[in-house]
Amino acid sequence: MTTQKDLGALTPASGMTRRHFLMGATAFGMAATYSISVSAQAYPSQNILLVVPFTPGGSTDILARLLGQRLEGALKYPVIVESRPGAGGSVGVGSVARAAADGHTLVMGHIGTFAVNPALYPKLPYDPMKSFEPVSGIANVHNMLVVHPDVPAKTLQELIDYAKANPGKLNYASGGIGSAAHIAMVALADRTGMSLTHVPYRGTAPAVTDLLGGRVQLTFTGAPNLLQHVEAGSMRALAVSGSSRLKSAPNVPTVAESGFPGFEASQWYGILVPAGTPQTVVDKLNTEIRTAMAAPEIAERLSLEGAEVWTNTPAEFRDHISKEMVRWGDLVKRTGIKPE
Repeated sequence: MTTQKDLGALTPASGMTRRHFLMGATAFGMAATYSISVSAQAYPSQNILLVVPFTPGGSTDILARLLGQRLEGALKYPVIVESRPGAGGSVGVGSVARAAADGHTLVMGHIGTFAVNPALYPKLPYDPMKSFEPVSGIANVHNMLVVHPDVPAKTLQELIDYAKANPGKLNYASGGIGSAAHIAMVALADRTGMSLTHVPYRGTAPAVTDLLGGRVQLTFTGAPNLLQHVEAGSMRALAVSGSSRLKSAPNVPTVAESGFPGFEASQWYGILVPAGTPQTVVDKLNTEIRTAMAAPEIAERLSLEGAEVWTNTPAEFRDHISKEMVRWGDLVKRTGIKPE
């Protein structure tokens, strides 16, 4: 360890020499600050990969492509949206956890991959709180409870009565075990006492396809995937999972309005980057994401599709994830949900 005495031996004690020494140290500090500033200004320096950990066609994919288009204009580099499905989203999320921490690989985080999977899968290839730097939430998506037209229920209470009178007759589809649709329906069945049979699919799109074909009778998934079919009469909407009705479906009541006060089971989405990504890069991404999502046309587009803009600071997003892990982890343990 170098002591003050050592410094005196290495440098003459003249005021001029000490002044030169201090000037040199100051210059070094300024150079380091300049280097960090240039690094922040240089981001991005290549194409950006936005990983969607589910199959194409679901709400996650829709939101990723909408955000990616806006970020391309702001960051001046292409944003490539790539689907990496598997193990309830764990495959894609795990791949981003192992990516370079430079801000060029992002993941679309989701209630399933960051709040449900930690309780569902004992050996995840990532830690939701340690493997990532949260950047910002982007949207909340209300789940919509829909049934095939052959089901003789026009309200949630009628569905509950029908399910209880016909045990084992109703099958519900989801995008997979632990998916948002699965967890939302488990929460609803737990609250209402319905007994339903779960039919998991490899993604939301095939689940919706089989519901349209009558091979399953209902689902409780993101409204953006269902609204066009409800409007066409191919499905019947009974309720939505949020705290308020959807502007795009004002005649569909909430579950809370339908006799179950306090019920809420909406999906949330947000952007995260690998742990260790420089704070300057995280902050730049946060600013650009919040700016992009604040555009009036984005809010209008999301509203029409059954979603709402939801942005926050990195710290606020981290706190939300932590609380959601507790909430949904408790449901998984209490109801005994197991992975495939």
